[in-house]
Amino acid sequence: MRPETDLSHDLIAPLGPGGAEDASRFGRKAVTLSRLVSMGVPVKPGFAVSAEAVTRLAENGGEALGPGFAAALAGLSPGALLALRASPGAKEWGGPATLLNLGASVEALEPRIGALAARDATRRLIHAYAVHVGGADPEAFEYALHDTLKDHGAETEGDLDAEALDELIETFLELHEDETGDPFPHAAADQLAGAMRAMARMWGSVSARLLRTSRGGPEAGGLALIVQEMAMGLAPGLSGAGRVAFRSEQSGEPGLRGRMLYQAQGNDASAGLRTPRLIGATERRAAGVRDPSLEEAAPEIADRLRALGAMAEREFAEAMALEFTLEGGELAVLGAEPIRRSPRAAVRIAVDLAKSGAIQMEDAVLRVEPRLLSELLHPTIDPYAPRDLLAGGLPASPGAASGPIVFAAEAADASAARGVPAILVRVETSPEDIRGMHSAAGVLTVRGGMTSHAAVVARGLGTPCVVGASGLSLDLQSRELTAPDGRVFREGDLITVDGSAGEALAGAAPTVQPEFSGALAELMDWADGMRRMKVRANADTAQDARVALGFAADGIGLARTEHMFFEKGRITAMRRMILAEKESDRRAALEQLLPMQRADFMALYRVMQGSPVTIRLLDPPLHEFLPHADDELGELAEATGLTMRALRRRIDDMQEFNPMLGKRGCRLGVTIPEIYEMQVRAIFEALAQSWADGPLVVPEIMIPLVSARREATMIRRTIDGVAMAVAAETGRDFAYKVGVMVETPRAALRAGDLAEDLDFLSFGTNDLTQMTYGLSRDDAGRFMRDYVNLEVFAEDPFHSLDLEGVGELMVIATDRARDRKPGIPLGLCGEHGGDPASIRFCEAAGFDYVSCSPFRVPIARLACAQATILQRRVREAADEAARAGAALERSGAAGAAGAAGARGDTQARTGTGTGTRTGTAAE
Repeated sequence: MRPETDLSHDLIAPLGPGGAEDASRFGRKAVTLSRLVSMGVPVKPGFAVSAEAVTRLAENGGEALGPGFAAALAGLSPGALLALRASPGAKEWGGPATLLNLGASVEALEPRIGALAARDATRRLIHAYAVHVGGADPEAFEYALHDTLKDHGAETEGDLDAEALDELIETFLELHEDETGDPFPHAAADQLAGAMRAMARMWGSVSARLLRTSRGGPEAGGLALIVQEMAMGLAPGLSGAGRVAFRSEQSGEPGLRGRMLYQAQGNDASAGLRTPRLIGATERRAAGVRDPSLEEAAPEIADRLRALGAMAEREFAEAMALEFTLEGGELAVLGAEPIRRSPRAAVRIAVDLAKSGAIQMEDAVLRVEPRLLSELLHPTIDPYAPRDLLAGGLPASPGAASGPIVFAAEAADASAARGVPAILVRVETSPEDIRGMHSAAGVLTVRGGMTSHAAVVARGLGTPCVVGASGLSLDLQSRELTAPDGRVFREGDLITVDGSAGEALAGAAPTVQPEFSGALAELMDWADGMRRMKVRANADTAQDARVALGFAADGIGLARTEHMFFEKGRITAMRRMILAEKESDRRAALEQLLPMQRADFMALYRVMQGSPVTIRLLDPPLHEFLPHADDELGELAEATGLTMRALRRRIDDMQEFNPMLGKRGCRLGVTIPEIYEMQVRAIFEALAQSWADGPLVVPEIMIPLVSARREATMIRRTIDGVAMAVAAETGRDFAYKVGVMVETPRAALRAGDLAEDLDFLSFGTNDLTQMTYGLSRDDAGRFMRDYVNLEVFAEDPFHSLDLEGVGELMVIATDRARDRKPGIPLGLCGEHGGDPASIRFCEAAGFDYVSCSPFRVPIARLACAQATILQRRVREAADEAARAGAALERSGAAGAAGAAGARGDTQARTGTGTGTRTGTAAE
């Protein structure tokens, strides 16, 4: 024997205390079994063979296993049947199938478990060994079993008598030799050696490596093995195998759940060969099953399982499921793993574990993925319902809704008026579709990205929305929607929009309604007590504000005044103002709009009293407010006294080649100052008229799309002048703030200049991303999926903040602004305000708040708490490392280079300086 093939004792460890406790060497399953043994859980004796030893075995397949292995094997019960299990580093990596009953023979087993069970165990071994070790065709054995059952008039192998099973064993032995070219090895040691070599080779095969990497595992990662005495499950009396969980995977509620198959082994209960019994009595009654559950048939076993489940939950600080076998009423646990769970169950489990003391409240907050909350805040499609996929797109706004198809905003209004909210289907939406989007149950667009008009507005409304469903073909003339598979849907046909999955489905799919209470409310209270940053909402109306407060928003971070002008009774006055060629005509139209805006702001203040309210002045290019349909053009021509020809010419004159970079934002305030004058007067007059023992709010007026300091100072001068005038007219002395929306790269680079003249900066990351990348947020959806799939971009930058480019600009802006004005408030009000990864960046960069659509506020609240916890832990770890380094340096053990390295590491982690802060945010 060559020394390098000797599996020495240090490569083999017993299951239990001081044994297989290193997952990197012995795999996750072996470590779990060792912890179970340490807890006193009934686990059959066994040992683990390290990944290094298995690799040697694969490379030297013909060599003996060595004295370490022989000693471990000798320590097991004499004559015990063995099970060989794979133990990869993580369950997700997969691995070879378990081999049971190694060493089985009729002669040895019959006195222990009876004639039939002994024969059944033996034929199972021959079958599994031939397929998994010898590479035999599994169908050959299935056909042989089928023929035997047919010859003896039996339905299952459990109906065969001893003579028939003996025939089947002889047939299987012949098949083994025919299929593999070798006789079946009868010695247990030979079976075990062959099985271990086969598992080692299988783990290193090309197909296994590809599968492993596709699941996030390492291509060359090692595989450990577990050799363990068998728990038979085929013995007389109460025998069988199953899996039991102690909480509901759907709700997280405690209770026995699972399945067990009598006279079975391994995964037989889930194989579908026979009908298993339910384990819990409550689950059996809910399912309407007649056969008694294990809890009812053997309550003492159920009690034992329940006690073991409670022990496992405390030990692993996790909701666990146990795999188990019963042999004549004797319980043996084969393994434990965390249960799968729905978002609702994840919240309940995390809260319960914290309340029981198994984990800290901080850890409970960290365990819940913030994005999962969207499934708890919106209706979702029943996970058990069939899905008739119509087309896929981008999940622009979560939730699910069904309704008849309509192809125009007016039709959505009309359908809602009849009490039947519809699904608005458009190629893409525009501002004039907002009324229909308010009325629609859901929105589906053929084009668009995650920050397209439809996506942004739908998220603000909490309306389920799928955008960029490019496989659909929409013919507005014939009013038909054609699916990729050729099916045609007409106006009035029922469809479902699943905004969480980004899918449109044919028909009305059943939904599950949300519930914001109980464990979720408790978790959110904990999160609010831990987070540093505030979470505001993007809310344009009093109703939006009420929704935001319902989700516990800390204020309004973005009220978009343009959305107020699209309501009925206002759009005509707005269009008259836009089309006016003289300032006097424009001011006359603005006088009509003034009381409307004032009423909007008064309503907003009354809802938000005491909370911050940030109001953005008019931002979009004016042509977006103008009509295109002939009927609306006719109405506008009549209202303005223009001929249709003159009206069309005037509208054509206002078109821009690139309106998103044209006359919009602060450029409107600079060139047409009377627009912002009216809006600011409405802000201040509303404040004066809504007075209640003082002002209800301190309005924060935000100037959009600033690039130059002069733009901001000119508009601020206008704002201050109007404020003084209104204060003099009303006798009210009110406070207010003026800031800018940083959404151009130049504004970010010149943030220091802007900070000197302003009270706050708020980053509009939708436009900042668009301008930094040179991407159109409305058109990028046409190729963004390809870019992400091809790994050009790691993720859609409109969905999750680009830390390397846009993030660095924001860090530069933060440093320069606070160098000039320390403590100036900083916020983020783009759609990234609801993205957990972007929120972690904002925490690291020292922002004061994020703002997002009302329905994403809970997600942001939880993400802010997690960011605070993680950032504090990073600082604490860095401080501890610095203290340790300083102690070494003082003792003279650390050289100058080591000390410098420690200081550099500390600086990087605490975010000192512009470059390192970007790195910290990325962490």
